Amino acid sequence: MPCPRPPFSNDAVWLVVAQVRREFPGVVAWYGWATRSWWAYVPLRDGARLVEAPTPRVLREAIENAAHRPFPKGPL
Repeated sequence: MPCPRPPFSNDAVWLVVAQVRREFPGVVAWYGWATRSWWAYVPLRDGARLVEAPTPRVLREAIENAAHRPFPKGPL
């Protein structure tokens, strides 16, 4: 069975990654083609946090809140 078409083009992914770099220096972001999720490695004062999000907008929120509370809310 063929793989479904990715929801984003490589160019769209790079635009989001570049925006994250501008807004959040030191944060590394990427799109997981296998997981179909956005990811970011967020350095914090007391270590680092890996966050996952379904959209770039939710990824931005996850990065902003990485130090303050678990993200996303709700059960795992």
